[in-house]
Amino acid sequence: MRTAELEIEGYRPCFSGHETFPLRHGWLQKAFRAVSDAPSPKDASGIFRDPAAITRFGVGRNMVAAIKFWSIAAGVLDETSEGLVTGWAGELLLGENGIDLYLEDPSSIWLLHWFCASRPRLTSVYWLFNEYNGSDLLRKDALDTIMAIAAREDWSRVARTTVDRDLQCHLRNYIGGRGQGETGGSLFSELGLIIPLDRHRVRLVRAAHGSLPSWVFLFALEEFWDRTAPTAETLSFERIAYTSGSPGRVFLLEPEALVDRLEGLDRVSHGNIAWSESAGLRQLVRRRSVGREERYAWLADMLRGRLKDEPGAQTA
Repeated sequence: MRTAELEIEGYRPCFSGHETFPLRHGWLQKAFRAVSDAPSPKDASGIFRDPAAITRFGVGRNMVAAIKFWSIAAGVLDETSEGLVTGWAGELLLGENGIDLYLEDPSSIWLLHWFCASRPRLTSVYWLFNEYNGSDLLRKDALDTIMAIAAREDWSRVARTTVDRDLQCHLRNYIGGRGQGETGGSLFSELGLIIPLDRHRVRLVRAAHGSLPSWVFLFALEEFWDRTAPTAETLSFERIAYTSGSPGRVFLLEPEALVDRLEGLDRVSHGNIAWSESAGLRQLVRRRSVGREERYAWLADMLRGRLKDEPGAQTA
């Protein structure tokens, strides 16, 4: 099986930067405030190198690096040629008019998960959610598969121990803690996407995931559609369910639950997207493409509760 996004020419794998620390509650807020208060992007970049960062963030030096890493991965911060700036997700959730300053709403966590897992920047995360087809997973098998891709694609300086630590970190990110019985306060653990079976095996929970709001699902679908087939008026069920980077993959939605969500999109999208089953084809039909700025503004309105749309998510 070819993992297209991980095997395109020029792809740069990422297995480090988090210093083996999962994303914890409070980190994104601290990073966003620090960069927001900086006088320039260059100064913002220097914050994380400054010896005073240990005091500013109240963590050790390695955790300072992890805070920066996760803030960029989640779209809270952006790296530019001038330095660090606040990202769109950061402004939406944590900015001056932020709608979830303490990241208490599951909608926010699902959105941040989408930013982290739908793009191939985090190699192990992308493989877990977009390329692995099973449910139960032995960590060694995941490690062997990723190392085989690395060898085939001639990724330079990819050590097996580094990839193994990376996998462990990302699994803890969704499970919580450093092992069974330990609570680590990791941000994504509340989503219930991955559960431990024993010390070496985990289960990717393919289900309805009732805490995923329909409007976060719709946002992800529109983004996936515009990223992969921007001019297409239709999108097949198979692409939505099984293509790498799709909502079906990233949110680990079982097929029946995915169909339920797709059938309800006519209401959620206010008539812009409709589910169709004719001549043996199951697909979505879109009346018009929603541009990035409009899509972002719509999501912000939904998160603020300005539109009277109930989530309509199914019960897991």
